[in-house]
Formats: sequence, C-alpha cells, structure tokens
Amino acid sequence: MRLLSLSIGLVMLGLAAAPTRLTAQESSGEAIFQQKCSACHLTGSDRLVGPGLAGVTTRRDPAWLKRFIMQPDQVLASGDSIANALLLEYQVPMPNIGTTDAEAEALIAFLSGAEAAGESGAQQVAVAPATEEQIVLGQNLFQGTTRFSNNGPTCNSCHEVTNDAVIGGGILARELTTVFSRLGGPGVRAILGSPPFPVMQRAYQGTPLTDEEVVALVAFLERADAEQALHQPRDYGIKLFGAGVVGVLILLGLYSLLWRGRLRGSVNQAIYDRQISST
Repeated sequence: MRLLSLSIGLVMLGLAAAPTRLTAQESSGEAIFQQKCSACHLTGSDRLVGPGLAGVTTRRDPAWLKRFIMQPDQVLASGDSIANALLLEYQVPMPNIGTTDAEAEALIAFLSGAEAAGESGAQQVAVAPATEEQIVLGQNLFQGTTRFSNNGPTCNSCHEVTNDAVIGGGILARELTTVFSRLGGPGVRAILGSPPFPVMQRAYQGTPLTDEEVVALVAFLERADAEQALHQPRDYGIKLFGAGVVGVLILLGLYSLLWRGRLRGSVNQAIYDRQISST
C-alpha cells in the first residue's frame, strides 16, 4: 500500500514538473510572437519598448485586443481611450505590422496559455557599461563615417540627434536625442536588433545590424541623451539664408568681371547717330 502511494506520488510529481505542452495554435502564436512582437514586448510584467503582456488577455476585452493587434493605427486614430493612454505612457505608437486574423488569434491563444501556465516571460539581463571605444564606434556608425558590416543604411539618413560631434540627419523618422530616456537601454537594443517598424524592416531587410553594432549605437545614444544639455540644436535656416546671400554676391561679382568688355549702349542708337552725322 505504501509502495502504491509512493508510486502515485512520484507520477503526480512528474506530471507537475513536466513542461506545459502547447497546442498547435499556441505554438504558432509563440513563433509569431518571437518574430513580430518580441522586439517591443515581454510575456512577463517587465516593460520593454511597450508594456509587459502578463495578464493582458484577462485585462482587455478579447475583441478589442484582437483589433488592436491587427490594426493598432486605426484603433489609435479612432480616439480609443485605452490606446491613447498607452501611447501617452510609452511614447511609441504600436506599428501596424500586417498581422492577419489567424495570427492575432494564435497570439492571443499563446498569451492565454502562458498566463494559465504562470510563465513570467524573459527577464531583462544586466549589460556591462559601454567603453569609450564603443561610444565612438556608435557615433561613427550613426553618421556613416564607419559603414555597417552588412552595408545597411546609416541612421542619420532618417534620424536626427542633437550632438555637436555628428553631422545633421534626416527628418523622415523620429528625432533620437532622448530615445534612451524614453525607451531605456533594453528597449533601444530590442528595436535595433529586431526592428518592429515597417520602414525599418524594409530598410534593413537582408542587412541586419550585428550585435557589436547594436551595442555601440546604444552606447552613443545613451551618451547623447545624457549630454544633450551641452549641445545646441541645429538651426540650418539662418545659415542657409546667409550662405545664399553670400553666394549671390559672389556670382554678381564674377559676372561683373566677365562682362567688363561688353558693349555699352544700344547698337541701334550707334547706327542712328552715324546716319545723322553723315547727313
């Protein structure tokens, strides 16, 4: 009898310790999560770029959650109070990454299964302080004086950062001076390592950043954020206007020198004067 009880106990203990089996839909949802969502979210309670997703399937209405996964831009544009509150808190709008109806359902099933199993999700790991060499490398990579290993586009072709050590950047995407304060190191690393935004995905498709490049760029952005008060925002308007005025004056001076021997007065007037004098 004792032997039977012991055997049953061991079997129950083995079942309790066995890893939770995922259904086919949950397994599909896990793969989709790793591919499309893990750059911004953890399945636990810790925030990354966006909020941790622990308990999200019980906190949010299933229909709302599914629509927000599929069309976050439209939900936000509709004036939805929850979506706007999330944007206000996390400062980054969730991008529309083209999630299909079936993918959204699989994601919700995966998150529900993770909650039921009590999984806390991946935890953020400590990162060693950046060296000066890494910061300089990140600065050079940002402005393109050092090319990316896989020949991806330079950061400042789309982004601007207020830092006197780098040249001015583009305005296609968001200004990045305070991105480290807004998203934190893990958030910036996640976006650079696996871009969640469609424009970035297309720009770096087939030309991903290496781990070393991600670390260097994060180090530079952290330094730029910390030292932003020491640097002045660029105002190219006055400088461009002044350069234009100087250029016009130089051109006028050159034209005057080139046309010194030009004919002065009217050709017709000279002919008329000769005719009058000959009569």
